[in-house]
Formats: sequence, C-alpha cells, structure tokens
Amino acid sequence: MKGSCLCGCVTYEVTGPLRPVIACHCVQCRKTSGHFVAASQAAKGDLHITGGEHLTWFRSSETAKRGFCAVCGSQMFWEPDGKDVVSIMAGTLDGATGLRIASHIYCESKGDYYELPQTESD
Repeated sequence: MKGSCLCGCVTYEVTGPLRPVIACHCVQCRKTSGHFVAASQAAKGDLHITGGEHLTWFRSSETAKRGFCAVCGSQMFWEPDGKDVVSIMAGTLDGATGLRIASHIYCESKGDYYELPQTESD
C-alpha cells in the first residue's frame, strides 16, 4: 500500500498489514483535521517514508505526536509514545484500500453539525 501528502513531497509505502480504520472525534483530531480523523495503523518497521525532510512532527500531547507535510500541510501520521505502531491518515492512502471504518472513538467530543451511525448499544 502506498500513499502521499497532497503535494507529493512526502510519500510512503506500507509493507505489512494495515489495521481497519478508526474514526476519532476528539478535540485534537477535530482541530488538526478540520473535522474528524479517519486513520489506519501499521507497525513502525513496515512504514517506509520518502521525502522525510519535508515531514514535520508536532508534539500534540504528552503521549503522542502528529506528522504533517511542511510544504502543503497534509496531516499524515499520528505516533503514540512507547509503542511500535504509527497511525496513518486513511485519506493519504492511494487508490482502493479495501479498508473499512471499524469503530468511532471519543464520540462525546464530536461536532454538533453531524450525526454518527447508530450502533446496537445506542
């Protein structure tokens, strides 16, 4: 699976499996994306980045950082401290992915301008 930022300065390839997509509605994800974040995840060792000199990391909390293209501003990655995984923004993946949204998290923080799908527990 391959992907890139909007301008193409940062590209990547994932050589291992990708987790199903998680939709995060937390305030940080809303602020960084302008809506909510939909992200897959891979092992750090399976992510191979080209153009890393254009990738900027922002420490968004005490426990994680976010990677974005310094040229076009595309939000690309979310990396938790102390774990061997990196989340990959699903919209940066090229072509058909075969992935699906598996769950929504931090739903209590979602914007009031959209509705979430109902689940059996709702």
